[in-house]
Amino acid sequence: MASSALLSLLLSSFLLFAIANAATFTITNKCSYTVWAAASPGGGRKLNSGETWTLNVAAGTTGGRIWGRTGCSFDSNGNGKCQTGDCGKLACTGYGSPPNTLAEFALNQYSNKDFYDISLVDGFNIPMNFVPAGGCSSNGAHCSANVNANCPNELKTTGGCLNPCQVYKTDEYCCNSGSCQATTLSKYFKNLCPQAYSYPKDDASSTFTCPAGTNYQVVFCP
Repeated sequence: MASSALLSLLLSSFLLFAIANAATFTITNKCSYTVWAAASPGGGRKLNSGETWTLNVAAGTTGGRIWGRTGCSFDSNGNGKCQTGDCGKLACTGYGSPPNTLAEFALNQYSNKDFYDISLVDGFNIPMNFVPAGGCSSNGAHCSANVNANCPNELKTTGGCLNPCQVYKTDEYCCNSGSCQATTLSKYFKNLCPQAYSYPKDDASSTFTCPAGTNYQVVFCP
């Protein structure tokens, strides 16, 4: 009985810890057009201008992403496609296809911290802010510029601006060797969104932390 009671207490304590360090993401569409929000984990939802989607994510989640899709059409079963950020379904079960501005996160990691960023490594389709909702000294990551407006000709695509890795697929841009540097093309993204990842090794100015248990806001077209 004693060991059973101890196990029950440990499980209860673990559950309370997990709940306490889970995060709520409030995703808001401030664009003048409809955005089909997507999340992994989380699925997806159509957001008309001004609408919000609240998403609860478990503590310990790694590889999390939130992004917006444009130009979507789905059937009654939730299957379809989007012009940008497509995953083939309204409720995504995987990642979206470029170009898509990404809010990335890993919850309750080293030293009980959340790590989060905005990434343009998959290109850009929608301006985005990714900020803590309180309880954190970080001001968050911001990419509110219209990157599409002056996208270099070789990176232009329907509805967005591709990262050079998607176009050229070379180590110089994709950093498969892990030793790449900023390029003229990656600097186009960095100059407009200095807090966002512009190429895979852009960690120093693009990764942010908050205490585990922080809640967050993701805003399209802030």
